[in-house]
Amino acid sequence: MTYSERATKFTNKVARELFEIVERKKTNLALALDVTTKQEFLNITDSVGPYICCLKTHIDILVDFDDELIEQLKRLQAKHSFLIFEDRKFADIGNTVKHQYSQGIYKISEWADIIDAHSLPGDGIVSGLKEVGLPLGRGLLLLAEMSSKGSLATGSYTDATVEMAQRHKDFVIGFIAGRKLLMNDDFVTMTPGVGLDVTKDGLGQQYRTPRDVILESGSDIIIVGRGIYGSGKDVIAEARRYRDVGWNAYEERIGKK
Repeated sequence: MTYSERATKFTNKVARELFEIVERKKTNLALALDVTTKQEFLNITDSVGPYICCLKTHIDILVDFDDELIEQLKRLQAKHSFLIFEDRKFADIGNTVKHQYSQGIYKISEWADIIDAHSLPGDGIVSGLKEVGLPLGRGLLLLAEMSSKGSLATGSYTDATVEMAQRHKDFVIGFIAGRKLLMNDDFVTMTPGVGLDVTKDGLGQQYRTPRDVILESGSDIIIVGRGIYGSGKDVIAEARRYRDVGWNAYEERIGKK
């Protein structure tokens, strides 16, 4: 199925909007922007904004975070049309994550369209996050697999995560995983650890190509970070390169190439 056909299957507003952006901009690229200063964060976002469907953030690594940053980020989101995914990886009991999501200095629920969580604490983590996010039209991804070497998110853990998602389809829009986990098209699959020029880093990250992820493994969105903005890279040229390779793999998957 095409992204636009998939969009009509979702009851969750954010999932529909994500695939509508993907189809309209012809990009299945999400940028994982793990820089530590506000100005670099905003400069790179503005540069690659036209080429991405989603910006994945780790807001708590910014050393000069302030409320003005969020307002500037929202303006760039409106300018370039992408969703914001705060990669917070919530992993606590429902009452705690509810406050982590909505309160504190970051107030994530006010600006992040998508968040993610580990399934380890059980259904309560989804219920707590849902209590905040669903009325705001947000969406949740569950971490079913991870791209780091030695990850324990495998086998029965992954299976239990999929079952949890199916119990909460109004709020859980999909998975962080290395492959499509279900035969149906009811969930979004986002895959990190995507690279064109390297296969691993020195801290256990393992990389696969966009073609492998989209065509061979059936994922929907490629998540790319340092491959685009690493040292000495032309961020616009690299964003275009990943966008094109990812989109070509999708078109091959649906039979357009």
